[in-house]
Amino acid sequence: MYEAPEGFIFLAILEFVPDYTEQHARSGIDAELPAIECWPNQFPGYDITIAMPEFTSICPKTGLPDFGTITIRYRPDKLCLELKSLKGYFTAYRNLGIFYENAVNRILRDIVKACQPLSARVTGEFTARGGMRSLIESEYPSSSTPSSGR
Repeated sequence: MYEAPEGFIFLAILEFVPDYTEQHARSGIDAELPAIECWPNQFPGYDITIAMPEFTSICPKTGLPDFGTITIRYRPDKLCLELKSLKGYFTAYRNLGIFYENAVNRILRDIVKACQPLSARVTGEFTARGGMRSLIESEYPSSSTPSSGR
Protein backbone atom coordinates (compact mmCIF):
# COMPACT_ATOMS: atom_id res chain seq x y z
CA MET A 1 0.00 0.00 0.00
CA TYR A 2 1.19 3.50 -0.85
CA GLU A 3 1.85 5.87 2.03
CA ALA A 4 1.71 9.59 1.38
CA PRO A 5 4.61 11.71 2.64
CA GLU A 6 3.98 13.45 5.94
CA GLY A 7 1.69 16.45 5.52
CA PHE A 8 0.04 15.12 2.34
CA ILE A 9 -3.38 13.58 1.98
CA PHE A 10 -3.63 10.70 -0.47
CA LEU A 11 -6.94 10.14 -2.23
CA ALA A 12 -7.07 6.41 -2.86
CA ILE A 13 -10.32 6.72 -4.80
CA LEU A 14 -8.41 8.10 -7.79
CA GLU A 15 -6.58 4.79 -8.22
CA PHE A 16 -9.88 3.06 -8.97
CA VAL A 17 -11.39 5.53 -11.44
CA PRO A 18 -11.55 4.03 -14.95
CA ASP A 19 -10.30 5.80 -18.06
CA TYR A 20 -12.65 8.20 -19.80
CA THR A 21 -15.16 6.41 -22.01
CA GLU A 22 -17.73 7.42 -24.62
CA GLN A 23 -20.35 6.65 -21.96
CA HIS A 24 -18.75 9.25 -19.65
CA ALA A 25 -18.62 11.79 -22.49
CA ARG A 26 -22.30 11.38 -23.45
CA SER A 27 -23.63 11.08 -19.90
CA GLY A 28 -26.54 13.40 -19.18
CA ILE A 29 -26.72 14.95 -22.64
CA ASP A 30 -30.10 13.39 -23.45
CA ALA A 31 -31.41 12.72 -19.92
CA GLU A 32 -35.03 13.65 -19.28
CA LEU A 33 -35.26 16.92 -17.34
CA PRO A 34 -38.24 19.02 -16.21
CA ALA A 35 -39.75 21.25 -18.87
CA ILE A 36 -38.83 24.93 -18.98
CA GLU A 37 -42.03 26.93 -19.20
CA CYS A 38 -42.41 30.30 -20.90
CA TRP A 39 -44.78 33.25 -20.94
CA PRO A 40 -45.63 35.73 -23.74
CA ASN A 41 -43.17 38.61 -24.09
CA GLN A 42 -44.78 42.05 -24.19
CA PHE A 43 -41.87 44.27 -25.31
CA PRO A 44 -39.21 44.12 -28.04
CA GLY A 45 -35.52 44.99 -27.92
CA TYR A 46 -34.22 44.18 -24.45
CA ASP A 47 -31.98 41.58 -22.79
CA ILE A 48 -32.63 39.39 -19.75
CA THR A 49 -29.85 38.06 -17.52
CA ILE A 50 -30.52 35.24 -15.07
CA ALA A 51 -27.88 33.89 -12.67
CA MET A 52 -27.98 30.59 -10.78
CA PRO A 53 -25.11 30.87 -8.26
CA GLU A 54 -25.76 27.47 -6.67
CA PHE A 55 -25.65 25.20 -9.71
CA THR A 56 -24.61 21.63 -8.91
CA SER A 57 -24.13 18.54 -11.05
CA ILE A 58 -22.20 15.28 -10.73
CA CYS A 59 -18.99 14.37 -12.56
CA PRO A 60 -19.88 11.21 -14.51
CA LYS A 61 -16.36 9.84 -14.14
CA THR A 62 -15.62 10.36 -10.44
CA GLY A 63 -19.12 10.72 -9.02
CA LEU A 64 -17.98 13.88 -7.21
CA PRO A 65 -20.11 17.04 -7.23
CA ASP A 66 -19.30 20.02 -9.45
CA PHE A 67 -20.29 23.48 -8.21
CA GLY A 68 -20.62 26.66 -10.19
CA THR A 69 -22.60 29.66 -11.32
CA ILE A 70 -24.68 29.45 -14.48
CA THR A 71 -25.53 32.77 -16.12
CA ILE A 72 -28.06 33.01 -18.93
CA ARG A 73 -28.27 36.16 -21.02
CA TYR A 74 -30.85 36.21 -23.77
CA ARG A 75 -32.83 38.55 -25.99
CA PRO A 76 -36.42 37.29 -26.05
CA ASP A 77 -38.53 37.21 -29.17
CA LYS A 78 -42.09 36.07 -28.48
CA LEU A 79 -41.47 34.15 -25.22
CA CYS A 80 -39.70 34.72 -21.89
CA LEU A 81 -38.40 32.03 -19.56
CA GLU A 82 -40.54 31.38 -16.49
CA LEU A 83 -38.22 31.44 -13.46
CA LYS A 84 -39.93 28.88 -11.19
CA SER A 85 -39.79 26.19 -13.87
CA LEU A 86 -36.20 27.19 -14.68
CA LYS A 87 -35.26 26.66 -11.02
CA GLY A 88 -36.84 23.19 -11.13
CA TYR A 89 -34.90 22.47 -14.31
CA PHE A 90 -31.61 23.52 -12.66
CA THR A 91 -32.38 21.49 -9.52
CA ALA A 92 -32.64 18.32 -11.64
CA TYR A 93 -28.92 18.64 -12.44
CA ARG A 94 -28.01 17.98 -8.79
CA ASN A 95 -28.26 14.22 -9.33
CA LEU A 96 -27.29 14.18 -13.00
CA GLY A 97 -23.95 12.81 -14.12
CA ILE A 98 -22.79 15.27 -16.79
CA PHE A 99 -19.51 17.02 -17.56
CA TYR A 100 -19.95 20.73 -16.94
CA GLU A 101 -18.89 21.55 -20.49
CA ASN A 102 -21.82 19.44 -21.65
CA ALA A 103 -24.14 20.95 -19.03
CA VAL A 104 -23.56 24.48 -20.36
CA ASN A 105 -24.24 23.38 -23.94
CA ARG A 106 -27.26 21.31 -22.89
CA ILE A 107 -28.72 24.27 -20.97
CA LEU A 108 -28.34 26.50 -24.03
CA ARG A 109 -29.95 23.87 -26.25
CA ASP A 110 -32.91 23.51 -23.88
CA ILE A 111 -33.39 27.27 -23.51
CA VAL A 112 -33.38 27.80 -27.27
CA LYS A 113 -35.87 24.96 -27.68
CA ALA A 114 -38.15 26.39 -24.97
CA CYS A 115 -38.33 30.09 -25.85
CA GLN A 116 -36.70 30.49 -29.28
CA PRO A 117 -34.83 33.70 -28.36
CA LEU A 118 -33.32 36.08 -30.87
CA SER A 119 -29.96 35.40 -29.19
CA ALA A 120 -28.70 33.68 -26.06
CA ARG A 121 -25.47 33.03 -24.19
CA VAL A 122 -24.97 30.58 -21.33
CA THR A 123 -21.88 30.90 -19.18
CA GLY A 124 -20.79 28.37 -16.57
CA GLU A 125 -18.17 29.47 -14.07
CA PHE A 126 -17.15 26.42 -12.06
CA THR A 127 -15.30 26.42 -8.77
CA ALA A 128 -11.69 25.37 -8.55
CA ARG A 129 -10.82 21.71 -8.47
CA GLY A 130 -7.18 20.66 -8.42
CA GLY A 131 -6.16 24.32 -8.50
CA MET A 132 -7.99 25.09 -11.77
CA ARG A 133 -11.26 26.91 -12.46
CA SER A 134 -13.21 26.53 -15.65
CA LEU A 135 -15.28 29.07 -17.55
CA ILE A 136 -17.47 27.60 -20.29
CA GLU A 137 -19.48 29.75 -22.71
CA SER A 138 -21.93 28.75 -25.39
CA GLU A 139 -24.03 31.02 -27.58
CA TYR A 140 -26.95 31.05 -29.98
CA PRO A 141 -26.85 31.67 -32.81
CA SER A 142 -23.52 29.94 -32.82
CA SER A 143 -20.57 32.02 -33.94
CA SER A 144 -18.59 29.56 -36.01
CA THR A 145 -14.87 29.75 -36.35
CA PRO A 146 -13.22 28.70 -39.63
CA SER A 147 -10.71 26.43 -37.90
CA SER A 148 -13.31 24.38 -36.02
CA GLY A 149 -15.76 23.99 -38.88
CA ARG A 150 -18.69 24.46 -36.48
